Amino acid sequence: MAVQDVLAPGAGDPPAPGPAAGARGVWRRLRTRPSAVVAGAVLAALLLAALAAPLLTAVSGQDPYTYHDELVNSASGGAPHGAFGGISGTHWLGVEPGTGRDLFARLVYGARVSLLVAAGALLLQVLIGVSVGLAAALGNRWADQVLSRVTDVMVALPMLVLAIALTTVVPEDFPRPLLLILVMGALNWGGTSRLVRAQTLTLRRLDFVAAARLGGSGPLRVVRREMLPSLAAPVITHAAILLPSNIVLEASLSFLGIGVKPPTPAWGQMLSTATTWFRADPMYVLLPSGLLFVTVLAFTVLGDAVRTALDPREASRLRVGTRKEKTRD
Repeated sequence: MAVQDVLAPGAGDPPAPGPAAGARGVWRRLRTRPSAVVAGAVLAALLLAALAAPLLTAVSGQDPYTYHDELVNSASGGAPHGAFGGISGTHWLGVEPGTGRDLFARLVYGARVSLLVAAGALLLQVLIGVSVGLAAALGNRWADQVLSRVTDVMVALPMLVLAIALTTVVPEDFPRPLLLILVMGALNWGGTSRLVRAQTLTLRRLDFVAAARLGGSGPLRVVRREMLPSLAAPVITHAAILLPSNIVLEASLSFLGIGVKPPTPAWGQMLSTATTWFRADPMYVLLPSGLLFVTVLAFTVLGDAVRTALDPREASRLRVGTRKEKTRD
């Protein structure tokens, strides 16, 4: 048995050169994976389009709120004139059935809402989960038992049903994106808390944490200087996987009519409306659903790549296992 197998993970490694070098190493490993590069490029383009939505709609000469009754056929119930949902030089992706609102403008503004809600909820989930997980692992036995049981309850709760119940009792004039961020963040931190608690219980037994305590560092300093940097990798990995689920949850709530309210555009809301138009105008269904699928897939692929880049030992184990299998064959 090698000496490294007996030591704790990272104990036999050379000291880390610092955050900048670590970030460069992660970036270098990410660049070697074509799937991560493609997923990152897709997400960068989507984020840029969301941020530049006012500029893009100004270039197209459209906005997401103006009705164009002349572009829909009232005799057919409101289906757009022309092929492929009314695509033209003025309306790049066609128009919305029934209202004639520009579909490109509503898609790029809807990306803003979806990404903002998902990212805001993620920040709240990580903040609550890390705080509760650290308190459970570093507190006394009574605090650990109480916080662990609370976390178990939060994990077991039917989140979608509870989110529906909470969003329906809030007054209509409350900002819906903010409401979704608060509800999603307050209900879905249990997995992060469990992860942080388990990792912290392992870290507190390692030598470098004991050395920091013997050196006179207080509990807060030990957490800030020793534990949080070591928790960064698993928390970032978990967050990269949690973000696409937040996008799907926001779209689900908007699809059910209790998320973002009209006229504010959102992909889930557009899909809810599109269910009555999928025969007359298939493009109105395919565009928001396709964007939602590509976004979730890109975040999932990038999250898996980040997990491997932050834990190169896993990639090494996979390569070693593959070589052994080829040797046996």
